[in-house]
Amino acid sequence: MLRLIFPLSVLLATLGLVGLAQAQELRQDTHEFTLDNGLNVIVREDHRAPVVVSQIWYKVGSADEPPGQTGVSHALEHMMFKGSERLAPGQASRLLNSLGAEENAFTSRDYTAYYQVLSRDQLAIALELEAERMRGLTLPEDEFLREIEVIKEERRLRVDDSPNSLAYERFLTQAHMSSSYGQPVIGWMHDLERLTIDQLRAWYDTYYQPGNATLVIVGDVKLDEVKPLVERYFGPIPAGPVPEMTIPLDIAGAAERNMVMELEVQLPSLMMAFNVPSLNTAKEPWEAHALRLLEAVLDGGYSARLASRLERDSAVAISASANYSAFSRGDSLFMLSGVPNQAQDVSLEQLEEALWEQIEMLKQEPPSAAELNRVQSQLIASLVYSQDEISQQANRIGQLESVGLSWTLVDRDVETLKNITPEQISEVARRFFVRERLTRAHVLPVSEKEEL
Repeated sequence: MLRLIFPLSVLLATLGLVGLAQAQELRQDTHEFTLDNGLNVIVREDHRAPVVVSQIWYKVGSADEPPGQTGVSHALEHMMFKGSERLAPGQASRLLNSLGAEENAFTSRDYTAYYQVLSRDQLAIALELEAERMRGLTLPEDEFLREIEVIKEERRLRVDDSPNSLAYERFLTQAHMSSSYGQPVIGWMHDLERLTIDQLRAWYDTYYQPGNATLVIVGDVKLDEVKPLVERYFGPIPAGPVPEMTIPLDIAGAAERNMVMELEVQLPSLMMAFNVPSLNTAKEPWEAHALRLLEAVLDGGYSARLASRLERDSAVAISASANYSAFSRGDSLFMLSGVPNQAQDVSLEQLEEALWEQIEMLKQEPPSAAELNRVQSQLIASLVYSQDEISQQANRIGQLESVGLSWTLVDRDVETLKNITPEQISEVARRFFVRERLTRAHVLPVSEKEEL
């Protein structure tokens, strides 16, 4: 097995160089313009197949919701399919389905987005339908009363009846103790039960304005074909007031927070989260990029430290993972989680001690140049391969623009990651992985609850 290590490292290093070259080659022509009403439009050409994706991103999500109205963004997403001034409920979806198009929507903490994937010659239909519901929704109360029951059932299935999801939801309320990121996207059940159609209508009027949206079109199109269509369908929509973007911030050194949850889980588990900046809130951009690579050092595949050291070598965990998202409006979390190996009589405390050992190693000694090159190559390869899907290209552009960053970061990301040094990875570990930034949770089966 050891004989495979050197060839694999060479392969990954080569892949990194190839990835850099490919990333430069894959920089498609990308155009940006803004309509008089404030709608920002980004068109990216990809002529490999006669297909196009059209996405509209609204800069509103659960982080914007006031107490008592959690879930309103997600509820409005559902109602976007329930009829407009010219279309009956479900009519737009039936039309798109008849054309063989794919459509859907999603809501997050920072944004709500709607998309269609269809033949390039049908783009005008998608744009007309999307423009119709930007300011033409009717939001009938009878449809809302039926749909809110669907949403409540969705919450029951996905969260309330799923112990692991419920544990994670509760954990986030403590990890984001001073930030609206602690609110669930789907909303608290008691808020869903009292949500009204008038609240949805007010939300729609406030946030579904052209100046608060970004239209992203990627595929087999050219600017001179797309721009007249966008102007035709979206241009007549009047400009409206643009709400100020919420920037959720956490108290960096609040205190160490501990939780013990007794739930109907099969195995005990550990969650740890450190309050860290995103690319938006970092004092220096390199901090966020170093955290991205630190995540890969710990959890970047089979050779990463958590898998190799905690799962295989010491066998203290049957699973261990790290997670960090750099691309959000506000502050982020760097999460570590795991399930102790009970077959080896490993406790949650012992698993946490093993995770802290890995953290301390990174603080004291930077990763080697070879290790950093490996994880850079893996991350860069992932970014390059994601360009194969036009929907993934559009997702990255839309996400960046919707959290207040520039879509041009897409084309600069590879170079940025290659410039991060081993010492910078150790520096962010020392700076952010401290106990006053930590939230810890022990999730126990009902019969195993113990005091911390």
